[in-house]
Amino acid sequence: MFNSVVAANRAAFAAFGVSPSSEEDGVDAVDRIEADEDLPEWHVELTEHDRGRLGVGDRVEFTKTISDRDVKSFAAASGDTNPLHLDDEFASKTRFKGRIAHGTLVGGLISAGLARLPGLTIYLSQDLEFHNPVRLGDRLTAECEIVEDLGDDQYRLTTRVVDDGTTIIDGEAVVLVDELPDDD
Repeated sequence: MFNSVVAANRAAFAAFGVSPSSEEDGVDAVDRIEADEDLPEWHVELTEHDRGRLGVGDRVEFTKTISDRDVKSFAAASGDTNPLHLDDEFASKTRFKGRIAHGTLVGGLISAGLARLPGLTIYLSQDLEFHNPVRLGDRLTAECEIVEDLGDDQYRLTTRVVDDGTTIIDGEAVVLVDELPDDD
């Protein structure tokens, strides 16, 4: 019951363009996330909502701000404790003049975008080229566009992560889009 009330309040906030932060509501994003749901601080755009109609030109965008907490959580989950990502003093002495986010964390925004395609999206491959660093607090958008229908429910997509028009990551993915399992 409590979770339903909290979800309803979040939906109401979102409807009025207010995005409560984890500091405001005392609940961390990890505790707020549910399967197949979006958090109010994310933005998603999708051109096709029917798996059976996916085709060349369909796009999905996923936008999120990279936080200090994201970087620290990724370091803990992945084991990548490179001081470039975690230590302000160390990072200030590098070519980047400050901490930057893990490239693979930023590339994960592409996965987040692909997860919003209609159906059950399964990664088959992903190529990434890293062009620019990401600072904590940057608001990034992953842009994914179907460029080829490979048949058998497989698609090739161009993938990019951009920060206000600047390309951060450029790449290509191949995915399989299955039907969602029946709710039994």
